[in-house]
Amino acid sequence: MTSVDGVPGGEISPPVEGGRPATVHRLTLEQSIAQSARQMRLARGMTLAELAAKVGISRQMLSKIENAQTSSSLATIDALAKGLEVPVTSLFRAADNETQAVFVKAGQAPETIRRGSNLGHTYQLLGALTGRNSNLEPLLVTLTEDSQVFPLFQHTGTEFVYILEGVMEYQHQDRTYRLEAGDSILFDGEGVHGPANLIETPVRFLSVFAHQDKQLDSFNEPHPHTQTR
Repeated sequence: MTSVDGVPGGEISPPVEGGRPATVHRLTLEQSIAQSARQMRLARGMTLAELAAKVGISRQMLSKIENAQTSSSLATIDALAKGLEVPVTSLFRAADNETQAVFVKAGQAPETIRRGSNLGHTYQLLGALTGRNSNLEPLLVTLTEDSQVFPLFQHTGTEFVYILEGVMEYQHQDRTYRLEAGDSILFDGEGVHGPANLIETPVRFLSVFAHQDKQLDSFNEPHPHTQTR
């Protein structure tokens, strides 16, 4: 058994290789009540003893409820909801929330087509979630000596670049940064940006996008201007 968000219990399926989402995990009713009750209590700044007294149960019983160690009666659940001043249904909502995990084995990240893929640029998608959490996109980017044209990009949200290998100059707006292995840069994606010059190849770096609008179009819609080596 494994803990999920501090609540014990619930089997998690083994991750799926190749960058595909693993089987989603759904909380049991006991886990849902445990997670919701604890989060709501802490959000209200209440101690176990304070909420227990308000609900009319012992502190030990409330602790068991918050750790999913007991199945509560409908009367207790109703009293707990009243003590937290929320609808009873609020305690069950977490059971409807599916959580996902993506596991990518070394060397098995799928390649994805972007602008520049045919110019010596290789993009490997390191994982992608669906639904409300789909606004994060991690990529492993490789630039080789065959790279000839560097598209400059512009997109909403934030981007983080971490250099794993090689040396390059990276442009953001009117500034150029020399990036070597271990260096990183975090910037606003709305500023025109992209590799400006390859100094030591191959250049390999992690590029992580956090998109505000969940539209992963940053590498598909480059800025009109491009640079050559």
